[in-house]
Amino acid sequence: MASERDLSNWLQGTLVFQGLSRSQLIPIVQIAQVQSLSKGELLFKQGSEATGFFVVKSGRVKVFQVSLTGKEQILNIFESGENFAEVAALDGKPFPASAATLEPTELIFFPRKAFLDLLHQHPDIAINMLISLSQHLRHLTGVIEELSFKDVPQRLASYLLKLSHSGTGGSSKRSHPTNVVTLDLTKSQLASTLGTIPATLSRAFYYLSSEGLIAVNSSQIELLDRDRLQELSDPTKQDYSPS
Repeated sequence: MASERDLSNWLQGTLVFQGLSRSQLIPIVQIAQVQSLSKGELLFKQGSEATGFFVVKSGRVKVFQVSLTGKEQILNIFESGENFAEVAALDGKPFPASAATLEPTELIFFPRKAFLDLLHQHPDIAINMLISLSQHLRHLTGVIEELSFKDVPQRLASYLLKLSHSGTGGSSKRSHPTNVVTLDLTKSQLASTLGTIPATLSRAFYYLSSEGLIAVNSSQIELLDRDRLQELSDPTKQDYSPS
């Protein structure tokens, strides 16, 4: 386990704790619990009691919901330095979704009651939390827009363009977009992220390839025509989906 000083230094680089002084971080580190998990471990289930929130130190975590028919929809994937589950931790209601690790992961867990006590003492933390909540809300608004107004080829085009702007792991931004991206999700995980099934996703990849928009080489995707991909990803354009 990292020392309290090392953990304090690391937390200063996260969104929810950035800008806090070393003295403000002392009580935060004191309630932090470091957890190491294997790939595929379930952190919590939708509807279970919210006991606190998490910050990803290393690895990746998916937050998802499962329909009555068993279809999974990935709502977000959180990576190093990102926090999740703070909504339930704040309002005390059950978790609105489930969470599981995508790979070996180290998490920093903050128990709900102890953290709420800190919020009363340090309003700067509450402000950072509001910024984090706003970012998550914007992301979920984007997810709803994608699922409501775009077909699968449009969603895939949009995803590939966003990935081309992302740094390693998708958590940072490149200064210039790349035309070659590497998928770091399995076909099933990507299909779940895009709100579809693997067979339909495969047809979407085939469609984009046959139209000369991308070239697929295993997990590497080359974006051959960014302008047309951008047009395709725009929900105001005509329906480009294959028949």
